[in-house]
Amino acid sequence: MLNETLQTEVLELLKQLIASKSLSGAEQGTVELLKDYLYRNGFPVAEVDRYGSLVCGVRGSRPGRRILFDGHVDTVPADNASDWTTPPFTPVVRDGKLFGRGTCDMKGADAAFAVAAAAYLREVGTDFAGELWYAGVVQEECFEGVCAKEVDRRVKPDLVIIGEASEGNIKLSQRGRAEIVLETFGKPCHSANPEKGVNAAVAMCRLIERISALPPTKDSRMQGDGILVLTDLHSEPYPGKSVVPHYCKATFDRRILVDETRESVLAPIQAIIDEQMRLDPTLRAKVSYSEGSAVCYTGETVEAERFFAAWHQEPDDTMRAVRAAMQARGYDPQFTGYRFCTNGSYYAGEAGIQTFGFGPSCEENAHIIDEAVPLEELYATVDCYLAALHALLD
Repeated sequence: MLNETLQTEVLELLKQLIASKSLSGAEQGTVELLKDYLYRNGFPVAEVDRYGSLVCGVRGSRPGRRILFDGHVDTVPADNASDWTTPPFTPVVRDGKLFGRGTCDMKGADAAFAVAAAAYLREVGTDFAGELWYAGVVQEECFEGVCAKEVDRRVKPDLVIIGEASEGNIKLSQRGRAEIVLETFGKPCHSANPEKGVNAAVAMCRLIERISALPPTKDSRMQGDGILVLTDLHSEPYPGKSVVPHYCKATFDRRILVDETRESVLAPIQAIIDEQMRLDPTLRAKVSYSEGSAVCYTGETVEAERFFAAWHQEPDDTMRAVRAAMQARGYDPQFTGYRFCTNGSYYAGEAGIQTFGFGPSCEENAHIIDEAVPLEELYATVDCYLAALHALLD
């Protein structure tokens, strides 16, 4: 059970973080709050990288592993603020929960780790083995794992703790994510004479019907299947007044499983396109991954193809030691996996760094109206992070 002093400390810090609105690309206020808190509480290294991510570290007096806690500091918008029962960027405690945008995803974990790390350093000073690092990563909501690469270059961690909501469980796997773009190309004409043209939207509908019928990929190690979901559809010209559309674009969200590659994910879609083009000589279509870019608050531009890898790790002695330390404090975390995508796509999925996830609340509470974190779970997370730090660094 976490003592009242630390309960008050984490709650007050989280309230400050929620009140500091930090949409992707505008995270500087939250970064400064955490930078100031961690610097005042034992982290002599407190830097901001070129994308604007906060990187703080402290070195122990004995050799050991570099432990990195990864917590993104950006949130999704709250454009439907009128539907909230309390203003989304005004922290409110009610019914045993703290309400506000980012409480679950994932400023609750940021605050919990900061307070746990400060408490740990007050206990041991620098009498620990290895190095302890915190990364407050920007632009995660748009580009999972992309800005984490810059953190890795600076820290070179041996183990990463992802603070995403985990329901008090230790997450050892995660589905990845890809944004797939399907395009069809037609020939415009007057809609009074449709036979004179080629309708790109009709061609798209036929392809979507076939592609949507593809069975999801499966992997018994993962939490969920490799599903494919249509998320956007657009034709040109728009609005199409008496004109047969000459272009149509569909966007799909694809959840990636371990061992799936950029090539294997697109292969069945490309096979359908090839078959349909043989059957219909007028059809022209192509499939690719979306590419995105965004300007960071530092002025740097982050760019990436939207393919973010899955990962899976079996529990080893390190993970079992972390779990045992949490159990010794009265908690009972299970080894499970995430269904959504995190910065672990880079750390574990690309770089092969040992990674696990642990954070307050559950995935279903992310991005919702009246987002909230139960205070009991917030306090328990601080306690569990303290247990993990002792297990990993003592």
